[in-house]
Amino acid sequence: MGDAPPGLPPGAKLAVLAGDPNKKGLFTVRLQTPAGYKVPPHTHPTAEHITVISGTFNIGTGDKFDEAAGKEMGAGGYMVMPPGMKHYAWTPAEAIIQVQGMGPFVIKYVNPADDPRNAEADSEVTARLVLSGAIPPH
Repeated sequence: MGDAPPGLPPGAKLAVLAGDPNKKGLFTVRLQTPAGYKVPPHTHPTAEHITVISGTFNIGTGDKFDEAAGKEMGAGGYMVMPPGMKHYAWTPAEAIIQVQGMGPFVIKYVNPADDPRNAEADSEVTARLVLSGAIPPH
């Protein structure tokens, strides 16, 4: 397993089992998450089929992260998130899930500030501003 793509929070590992999640067509991936891993509320334009391989995987629906409103799934648990359904997830301990869907896989965060790809861009902008002297270094 390699590092998960930048659209997911850092710390997870991902292995492609079949297809190519970046291209049109069916794909299957496995995602290994560390303890305490959280994916903020987001949507996908295609259905997401989730199977828990090991550990405990928690998932909730809505545009606010609320652990009390989530559903716990253990090994063997299965859920389908329809296209456009706002949802979020977290793992209290290491877990492995399998995700199957139709590519290309796209993740859109409800709050753009939660998107790790934006955090990377914000860090680059901050670094450029510090280097240019526009803002003082910390």
